[in-house]
Amino acid sequence: MTQHLPISRVINLIPADSQRLWASDESEALRRLVASDLDGILDLAGSFALVAQDGERVILARSLDRPLRYFLAKSTDGPVLIVAERIDEIVAELSRHGWGEQFHPSYTRMVPAHHVTTLHLVGCPDPNPVHLRFFDPPRATLSGDLDVIGRHYIEAVYAELRRWLAAQDSTAPIGVPFSGGIDSGAVLLCLYKLLLNEGQSPARLKAFTLSIDGKGDDATQACEFLRRTNLEMLGEIMEVSSTALDPLRAVAVIEDYKPLDVDCAAVNLALLSCIRERYPEWKLLVDGDGGDENLKDYPIEANRELTIRSVVNNRMLYQEGWGVESIKHSLTYSGGYSRGCVRSYACSRSFGFNAFSPYTRPSVIAVAEAIPFAALTEGSHDRLYALKGEIVARGVRSVLGIEMPVFPKRRFQHGSVAAADVPRFFPESEARYRRHFESLHSNPAASTAHATFV
Repeated sequence: MTQHLPISRVINLIPADSQRLWASDESEALRRLVASDLDGILDLAGSFALVAQDGERVILARSLDRPLRYFLAKSTDGPVLIVAERIDEIVAELSRHGWGEQFHPSYTRMVPAHHVTTLHLVGCPDPNPVHLRFFDPPRATLSGDLDVIGRHYIEAVYAELRRWLAAQDSTAPIGVPFSGGIDSGAVLLCLYKLLLNEGQSPARLKAFTLSIDGKGDDATQACEFLRRTNLEMLGEIMEVSSTALDPLRAVAVIEDYKPLDVDCAAVNLALLSCIRERYPEWKLLVDGDGGDENLKDYPIEANRELTIRSVVNNRMLYQEGWGVESIKHSLTYSGGYSRGCVRSYACSRSFGFNAFSPYTRPSVIAVAEAIPFAALTEGSHDRLYALKGEIVARGVRSVLGIEMPVFPKRRFQHGSVAAADVPRFFPESEARYRRHFESLHSNPAASTAHATFV
């Protein structure tokens, strides 16, 4: 008797023009993916969200800087895997096929960064996906010499910016969302030196600093940074009314409800909207997102789940969360920056920008993972928080020959408004944000309306 196997279908909603591969094309990237060529996938330069099918086997992989989601739907013919960047795109596709009743946002899955995810579409019961790590840098292999660490780190940042720059239109202007902080400061200085070294005009560069209602410490800090480095001609303050801050709109854009990411996205959207209004044709942005994750510069005291031991001893904790093997790993979102990348990617895409951060590239993260954090900090929070400024400033001095100002850490959202207004604008209300997120998917049309800007 002939056995009729279910038909396995994949609906790939990832836009082909969203792949930003610098040294190979998408067909070569997919070949490596199907072959499970882990070294080849790691070697892919640029930003990617890849989907390949080999019979019933479906293979997915993404770079750290962007989301890649999937949903397993059921049709009368067999399983259908819908792959997209956004949850609302999955909802729309399900509705188009008459499968909308199958949807719940918690049923969507995020491909974890730095892994090849393989699914087998065999019908009920569908087996769990298998995650195979393609990036596993050795840890704590550098000496404790901060000059050496800083040089390696900034060399890696500079090299990634050089590879990125070579793939861009040589006449296109480059914007840096700029607070005068360590990460955006190092990016701006590296780009300035890089353009000079490549024989290109640094007039392509612009440092955009957000100021809400003409206030916020970032504007003052950014101006002081540029003054001390003799780059005042690059700065541009973007003054925005506080009425533009809409955390609930940010929830819809990033499709998440974690307060710090929502609040960061809210100010990012305000900045990007202002840039787009002022410069309608601008495309290229380079930001410092991911720098805090690399050098573990988050207040441990603000997260009751963390200790300094867990921060310095767990592999890529801030980039990946607790990891796919952990019970705390979110199947819907993944963890760490693998989850939080939407605060930059989704916001920039919604306004038609092509954004890049060198801090999300494996070569830069590999240097960060090689830092002997445990030995350097010896259990001290203060030592950990002081490391980032020391490492980056020494690296900038060694590699670029520039004395980089280092100011106390401030979150993007906190520096853009007056200090007294922070609790009012950013109450960090996860319950409120979560309720709004859930309401978007009880009314899918609202989600689409919130997320579409261009």
